[in-house]
Amino acid sequence: GVPGMFFLTGVLSIAAIFVVAKLVPDPSQSVFHSDTEVSTAKLSGVLKNPQLLRLDFGIFSLHAAQMAMFVIAPSALVATGMPENQHWKIYVPVMVAAFVLMVPLIIIGEKRGKMKPIFTGAISLLLVSQLLFAAFLHSFWGMVGTLLLFFTAFNLLEASLPSLVSKIAPVSAKGTAMGVYNTSQSLGLFTGGAVGGILASYGGHSAVFVFGAAMSAIWLLFAITMKAPPVVRTKMFQVKQMDAASASLLSRELSALQGVFEAVVSGEEGVAYLKTSMSGFDEEGVMRLVGA
Repeated sequence: GVPGMFFLTGVLSIAAIFVVAKLVPDPSQSVFHSDTEVSTAKLSGVLKNPQLLRLDFGIFSLHAAQMAMFVIAPSALVATGMPENQHWKIYVPVMVAAFVLMVPLIIIGEKRGKMKPIFTGAISLLLVSQLLFAAFLHSFWGMVGTLLLFFTAFNLLEASLPSLVSKIAPVSAKGTAMGVYNTSQSLGLFTGGAVGGILASYGGHSAVFVFGAAMSAIWLLFAITMKAPPVVRTKMFQVKQMDAASASLLSRELSALQGVFEAVVSGEEGVAYLKTSMSGFDEEGVMRLVGA
């Protein structure tokens, strides 16, 4: 039951503490990495970036809608005649089918540069699923079909959002951007559970899905006005440690190479961060400049 789930979580947490404390070696040299760690100096710029804020609101809305849905869906399924201990027979096939439906859409979006229409289409599907939940609360097959639509949209958005943050964030502030993004996700989980519970108590089950639909509609408006994400990838190259002037010069030289859209060299970290085209960038020129 539920107590057993919390007990298992506690046991695994204790095991993880042991692994980190006893089995993971200490690094011989610890340096700051802009691509994975939060920099307070970069936080202001990230919070003022309208493209990143759209994605932060998106992950907030996505997980708020998910948690609010789970406030209602289990009891709604029970009301249609499905016992609680049988719900896995719905969730497992639905999740597998939703994953299968998601994969080709991700491939089309990434490989053919169609990420924005795929992305906005998934948000539209999320919005439609919220309205269908409200309409089919008392229908078993209506709930099952709507769960499939919801999780297809959810999985697609959950998979594509971090990639979009990575593409849009300044290469030197990727870690900070991901930190804000992850915080927004956690806030969405809390808000969805709290608001979902309050609305279910005072406004009824349908009110919960009206909330999810409203969040999805606002997100859709933000996404429609979002700039199409660049088709780029981030690459890192090790360089020797250098002073700020030398790092700035090397950044300009790297930025001038074919297929390099952005280059930032951290002399302190000894790393060059590059945003490059997916293919056709001058990697030999990069290797020559960084001295590899």
